[in-house]
Amino acid sequence: MNTDELIKRLSSDVSPVSPWALEKRMLVGGASGVFVSAAIVILWLGFRPDLETAAITSAFLIKMAYTGALAVCAIAASVHLMRPDARPAVWFVLPAIPVVLLGALAMTELAGAPREAWGSLALGHGVAACIVSISIISVPVFFGLLAAARRLAPTRLRAAGAAIGFASGSLAAGLYALHCIESSASFIFLWYSLAIALAAAVGAIVAPPFLRW
Repeated sequence: MNTDELIKRLSSDVSPVSPWALEKRMLVGGASGVFVSAAIVILWLGFRPDLETAAITSAFLIKMAYTGALAVCAIAASVHLMRPDARPAVWFVLPAIPVVLLGALAMTELAGAPREAWGSLALGHGVAACIVSISIISVPVFFGLLAAARRLAPTRLRAAGAAIGFASGSLAAGLYALHCIESSASFIFLWYSLAIALAAAVGAIVAPPFLRW
């Protein structure tokens, strides 16, 4: 059997792949993780009691816009990095836009407040609870995305792991916002961002062995 015949036989029973197969796989993995994480929020933390009225306030909308923008960038980066020829490129630059915007809002908030109020604005009612809760909520999303990614072909494993962690942290922060009563831009900028960055760092460390193919 020559090479041409071998190639012909190997390709004779190959079914076409949907052009959106990669995106669908990642969407299903992420959605399944979000479903479990949402259940954790509902059963463990619960929604904030004033959610119905808080949902229309600027503080709540800023939290959701910030975490949503980061999640979109991170998910796009995750999908992009699942291809063997992918480069991190602009996908790791885009999240800087919402971070810079919220950072500017936080600085404006502090500048307009008396110095003695800076501590309460920045620290809120529970920094540790925020970071720990987001970290726990992010775990199902992380494993959902990781399970989907294992059947794909990333080559930049550490970057792909960081993107998956970044996406899981951002989505978890958005879910946690349904429980969190903190309203200052300074708190969101400091501690939501830190929790998301920690999830990205864990992803960069933990994911590569599972993504190797």
